[in-house]
Amino acid sequence: MSDNGCGFPAPGLHSFLFKPIVEVGGFEFNKVMLLALITTLVVITFFTLAFGKAKVVPGKLQMIGEAGYDFVRRGIVYETIGKKEGEKFVPFMVSLFFFIWIMNIWSVIPLAQFPVSSVIAYPMVLAAIVYVVWVSLTFKKHGFVGFFKNVTGYDKSLGPVLPLVMVIEFFSNLLVRPFTHAVRLFANMFAGHLMLVMFTVASWYLLNSWMVPAAGVSFVMAVAMVAFELFVQAVQAYVFVLLACTYVQGALAEHH
Repeated sequence: MSDNGCGFPAPGLHSFLFKPIVEVGGFEFNKVMLLALITTLVVITFFTLAFGKAKVVPGKLQMIGEAGYDFVRRGIVYETIGKKEGEKFVPFMVSLFFFIWIMNIWSVIPLAQFPVSSVIAYPMVLAAIVYVVWVSLTFKKHGFVGFFKNVTGYDKSLGPVLPLVMVIEFFSNLLVRPFTHAVRLFANMFAGHLMLVMFTVASWYLLNSWMVPAAGVSFVMAVAMVAFELFVQAVQAYVFVLLACTYVQGALAEHH
């Protein structure tokens, strides 16, 4: 019986904790790490098979790979950064998009049934990588003085409020930006997984009680949540990469 006294095994933080599969010298390897590793292998294997022996007349796998690659390239990178400047960032952004998308999709895959992105460490690492790229590009493009102006929103026309704006922009860009970039992905996948688990468990619980009709309603909601999660998973990958491109575009833009 659960702690709430009604017997319903309510999902909570324990739904995001897993016992280690293997433990070596204090290092624990659990289900989430395994899914992250499999995600990496899936992305690498797919694009290797799709483009390893690319043909003028593409096969089905190459066509799918080209469609996905072109979606990120034209729909996100070119639209945000521009074709000339953005081309060199396409492989990075494509890798980010598909890595995040596959990590999210595990939530609705039988046996896996867990979105890796709902563990905040993974979005934080990805956001940190984007952050390093953004800071490096800004330094390279503008130098130290230009970097300072870029991250503080320096604009002489602001007059007396300029110091206040510079302080706000400095903390917003250097501290808040990477945090919100990671939390946006994490929070959506965390909440979505919690809702999906709740309706799934509730369907089983109600089916084994006198409230069978309610079990049907809960099951319909679970199916609806799966469909909704499939949409959200792709959208979150899109938004994460779109923001990454926006940061890169800001780093490359001329400061006035």
